[in-house]
Amino acid sequence: MLQNPLSTPTQPPPPQFGDRLTQIAQAREAMLLNRQPPPTGISPLLARSWQRCLAQGHAPSQQLGFESVQPQAMSRTLAQNMPLLRAARPIIQTLSKAVADTRYFALLTDAQGVVIELGGPIDRHDRRATAIARLGVDLSERAVGTTAIGATLNELQPVWLHRGEHFFDDTAIYSCAGAPVIGPDGRCAGMLDLTGILVPERPALRHLVAQSARRIENALVQAQPHHLLLRLGWPGQTLGGDGDGLLAVARDGLITGFNPPAADMLGLSQATPQALDALFAIEQGHLFDLARHPGQTLEVPLWSGLRLQVMAQATNMPSLSASQPPLAPPSPGMAAGGPLRDVEDALIRRTVQDLRGNVAAAAKALGISRATVYRKLGRKG
Repeated sequence: MLQNPLSTPTQPPPPQFGDRLTQIAQAREAMLLNRQPPPTGISPLLARSWQRCLAQGHAPSQQLGFESVQPQAMSRTLAQNMPLLRAARPIIQTLSKAVADTRYFALLTDAQGVVIELGGPIDRHDRRATAIARLGVDLSERAVGTTAIGATLNELQPVWLHRGEHFFDDTAIYSCAGAPVIGPDGRCAGMLDLTGILVPERPALRHLVAQSARRIENALVQAQPHHLLLRLGWPGQTLGGDGDGLLAVARDGLITGFNPPAADMLGLSQATPQALDALFAIEQGHLFDLARHPGQTLEVPLWSGLRLQVMAQATNMPSLSASQPPLAPPSPGMAAGGPLRDVEDALIRRTVQDLRGNVAAAAKALGISRATVYRKLGRKG
């Protein structure tokens, strides 16, 4: 008789090796009891979190109360985080199915570490689970020491912690993976966590939770008011997946939201929103026209000299029929209708203007000589 491949495995899990737990115990003794430097093999991220807890005057043996915020404060928190909740809920449901047979459950917190959503198999008869798996509980590093939640929010990178890597003795029963969720303004909006109680170590969950956090980030960008959604990738990359850079763009060309891959590609930060023509060395009309050709990509130059592949999707903009010819890509180096030389000249002029006429600083920023800057400026009079 064939076994259902979707049924719960009947074989016991492989035995867990004690090397990791022994290493963790030795590190705890060295750092937390004897206040020695971090031993070799301990993650610098973990060491920094432990040191922050010690600096706050905490001791590992302290008992934790797992306090919740006040009801009025929680109402405000939920209202302020409604966009995050809307984006995250369907993804948490999918994530919960992925970990259904692992005894891990999902927590979503705001940027301060307060739980605002739950998912997955939570044993409501286990006080160790209900201590943390409830709305409003404060799981920040300040409140409960080193956890994946606190470490993620401090370090803004995916984290895996197992048992005694948590600072307090009371939290040494948990194993958890966490990843930050960056909002469409480039700021941390919260974090996504997977936690288990006295479970086998599964560091692969760090990848799973990071991928899920990326999907939430993408949903947040797509929920921003926009007329045009741009998908970005380096030349040779296939667009259309979760790893695309995303830009939400208003009718006037102002960027209303972006995800971390787009920020990395374009050098975006939390500063004042930018316009498309401040980043792309072509007329923004080319990008709006591209949206009329679903699935088509263009290789587009940036003012930085790099090039990106771009795919566009617009709201309330009819696409062209299949009988229409495809959109002609702009000529190599086209910038506001000019050739590559004009792109270079315009970039140099803009840099000199931004630096208030300081030719030496502009040459250094562009990685060229001052003579080249003067020559380019002279060519344009």
